[in-house]
Formats: sequence, structure tokens, C-alpha cells
Amino acid sequence: MELTILVCFALYTALLSLVMWLTGRRGAKGNEAFFRAGRRSPWPVVAYGMIGASLSGVTFMSVPGGVYSGAWTYMPLVFGYVLGYAVIALVLLPLYYRLNLTSIYTYLDQRFGMRSEKTGALFFILSRLLGSALRMYLVVFVLYEFVFRAWGIPFWVPAVVFIAIILLYTFRGGIKTVVWTDTLQTTFLLVAAVATVIAILNTLDISLGELLRLSTDKGYTRMFETDPTAPKFWVKQVVAGMFITITMTGLDQDMMQKNLTCRSLRDAQKNVMTSSLLFIVVNILFLCLGAALLAYAAQTGFALPVNEAGAVVPDKIFPSVAFSLSGFTAVCFVLGMVAAGYSSADGTLTALTTTFCYDFLQFGDRKAEGGVDTITNNKLRTPNSELRTRRIVHVGFALLYLLIVVAFRPFHRESLIDTLFDVAGFTYGPLLGLYAFGLFTRRQVRDRWVPVIAVLSPVACYILKLNSFQWFGYHFGFEILLLNGLVTFFLLWLSSIHTSKESAHEV
Repeated sequence: MELTILVCFALYTALLSLVMWLTGRRGAKGNEAFFRAGRRSPWPVVAYGMIGASLSGVTFMSVPGGVYSGAWTYMPLVFGYVLGYAVIALVLLPLYYRLNLTSIYTYLDQRFGMRSEKTGALFFILSRLLGSALRMYLVVFVLYEFVFRAWGIPFWVPAVVFIAIILLYTFRGGIKTVVWTDTLQTTFLLVAAVATVIAILNTLDISLGELLRLSTDKGYTRMFETDPTAPKFWVKQVVAGMFITITMTGLDQDMMQKNLTCRSLRDAQKNVMTSSLLFIVVNILFLCLGAALLAYAAQTGFALPVNEAGAVVPDKIFPSVAFSLSGFTAVCFVLGMVAAGYSSADGTLTALTTTFCYDFLQFGDRKAEGGVDTITNNKLRTPNSELRTRRIVHVGFALLYLLIVVAFRPFHRESLIDTLFDVAGFTYGPLLGLYAFGLFTRRQVRDRWVPVIAVLSPVACYILKLNSFQWFGYHFGFEILLLNGLVTFFLLWLSSIHTSKESAHEV
């Protein structure tokens, strides 16, 4: 079985290489293809590919596994996503297209100043390095546990292989390649889920309707948590989902860079709204998969995977059942995991490179007259020198990515989807506050104070979350992101001055 999986993995990688070669034959070349894909991506392709990029290995594993302890209480979060996508389509995309941005954090420079831009870019880099590395870690972890560990191969070896492959196929084409490879990733990810559900239905000899009735009787499909003090109270989930999407998609260079490759604002808006509706359908599919996994275990007596303390490990439920059903479902699972890992990491690696090049190395058009760079005071970079610099940055971020993936292994204990959103709540909050302040006020911040405020806000929110139940009898869930943004907004207001619209750095 391990050899079969390895062969399938090699064939899938070869298929990705073919897509990379085909996308590199025509259209934009060099940095224009890497950063912007020539602004020629068809919006239906982007919309479909964004499903795989949004789901990632965390959704692939943790959403089905999370049904064990949380039933379908994840779904109100998804409903909130749709509201967030509407804000992105109607508020943020028009701004980004009007300013013709490549890195969305350039807006912060134009509105507030250079320190604000670098602060926003740095928080994105920290957020994505941690968040995407967690997603990739889960993929490597599962494949190591079920494939490579039996061969005595160390954990870091598959991690190196995965990141080397991602580096290889993004090195030249960047976002242009990612837009098209994401369609392949999405397809394999969905096929794995559908194939497993069908295999379970055939094994239990029941229909999908009977499966859902059985799951409802056992409480697996309970969607709304009605206790206001619970971390997953449905109202909190909807609100949190909305702001998670605004921040983790609308204020995230990785996700928005794909949208900004569309031919026009109208195409980008159609892409975002289509993705939001598809996202509901796909998440229902994965929750049905979670219910099917538990029904299979209950009906057949299959022992759910546990840790050393005897507690069920939700992230291992899907792979355990998939490998026990048949060789076909095992192969489908592995290919789905590989696709989820690739779709999460390839766009992130490209976006990290873009952000660092534009917001820290000042690629683009912000040059002084006379051939001198306004930031470095050196002679202007040539296209070839920028190409070399971009490649060095790209490799550097791949190495950082690898370091985080390998270093996280001793800390993996619970479901990673909660860990992921916990990280996002503290790192994306300052971005939410900065953009909200820029878009909805005419006040000008004192740029030198922005980095301090961006650090104080998540620290204060972290202390509050640790002690909230003891102080107020209230558990903070994902809505800590909104509070973090509000604290950032308030501190920016305190440190700001009122200006007229003409004198502010407004855009």
C-alpha cells in the first residue's frame, strides 16, 4: 500500500509539473507573471481554485473530525463567511482595483505612511507563515503517520520533499501558475471527500438520506449552539465568520493576490461572490463526511484513534477510516491531502514573496526622478536585478516555512482548526483595525505609533481571553478577532489627529 501511495504521489506531482509548463508557455513572463499573472486570469477559474485554497488541509482534516465533539456547529461560521465575502466584493475590491495595487498593504503607505505599511505587511507575514505552516504541517503529519513512518523515515524528510516541490513549481510562474494549479488541487480534494462518503454508504448499505437521519438521531448534525456563554454560540460564530473572512481573505495578500489577477473589477467581484456560495456547499459536504465517519465507526465497531491519554484525536478520524475502508479510499485520501497541502502553501509562498518585495524592498513604481530609489538611495533596480532578488526572497521564505513545519510537531495536541483561528484572531486583528480606521475615518494617525499599537492590541486581547471567564463568566471564541480590531481602532483614534479630506493621506 505504501508503495502504491508513493507512486500516486509521484504521478500527481508530475501532473502539477505539466500544468506549470503549460501555464508558462504563453502570456506574461518574469516578475509580471509571478506577481500579477498579467491580470488575465479567467474569473471562473479563480473562483473554483479558491475553494481549494480556502479549505486547505485543516478543513480537509479538522472539519470532518470536529463533528465528533462539535457536531455541525462549524456551519454558522460558514454563513458568516458569505457576509464577509459581500464586504470584500463591495468595499475592498473596488479600492484595490482603483489603486491598481499589487501588494494590498501599499494602501497603508498611501493612507498613513511607511511604518503603517510595513506594520501591516509584517503582521501578514507572521500570520501567513504560522497559519499556512500549520496547514502544511497537518498534511505532512498525516502522511508521515500513515505512510512514511512505517519505512522508518524521519518526519523532516517528507516536509523537505513537499516544500521543495512547491518551491519548484512556483519558482518561475508564481501566481500565474498557482491560479491554474489550484483548480487541480480543488478537484482532487473534493474527489477524496466524495469517494469516502460513497464508500461508507456502500459499506453500511444505506442511502445518504438514511445516513443523515441516523446522524441526526445521534446528534451529529446539530448546527446551532444556543448557550450564549459557549465559545461556539451561533451568533458569535456568524459574526466571527464574517470578520474572519474580511481579514483572512480581504486583508490577506495570499487570497487577494489571486483576485487581483482577474481582468477587471467586475470579474473579481463575480469571482468572490461565486466562491462564497460554493464554499457553503463544500463545507456541508465535509460535515456530511464527518457524520459518515462517525456513523461508520458506530455501526461497524471501528475504534476511533486516541492519544496516549486515551482521548479521541479528531484530526486522525478521517485518515484512520479512509485507510481501513479500502486501498482506493486510502489513495484518494492521500491525494486529497497532498492537494490540500499544495493549495494552501503555493499561494502563500508566492504572497509572502510579493509582500516582502513590494512592502519592504519597495518593488514597483515608487521611485524618485533622476534614477534614484527613494527608499534605498541607490541606483534604480533593473528588471534582471529585481528578478534575482525576488528568487532569493522566494527561496528564503521556503526555508522559513520548512523550519516552522518541523518545529511545530512537538506542540500538536488538539484539533488544528481551533489553533489556526486562535492564531488568526491575534495576528489579523491589527490589520482589521488599521483598514477600518483608514476606510471609515478622515483622521490621520501618527505613523510612528502604529507599530506600538499593533503590538499592544493583541497582547491586551490575549490577557483578556485568558482571564475572561474568571473575570466575567464569559468564554471568548473566534470573536476575539473583532475585539482585537476594535482595540486597535480605538488606540489609533487616541493617537490620531483630525485632518481635512484634502490634507489627509486618503485615497
